[in-house]
Amino acid sequence: MGTWWRSSSRVWSGDHLESSIPVNGSNKTLLKATVERRYKDKDGSWKSTASFGRAEIPLVADCLSKAFEAIVSEETAQNGSASENMTDE
Repeated sequence: MGTWWRSSSRVWSGDHLESSIPVNGSNKTLLKATVERRYKDKDGSWKSTASFGRAEIPLVADCLSKAFEAIVSEETAQNGSASENMTDE
């Protein structure tokens, strides 16, 4: 039986130290994305990694693109405009 794997992204609010930032006088929640690859090793145990091979990079790019769309959609729903919340971290 071959190795099974899948990649996924997760959108979450920032860690407890920097989960919000002040923007124009009010606090805004920071949303972030992570990507990981889950796979079963030769013993059948599930493992995680953030390392990707050449063939997996297009899948990771698609996951991150969808995460970006979800973040922009959430920011727009909360604030009316996502562009005002975009910052370089």
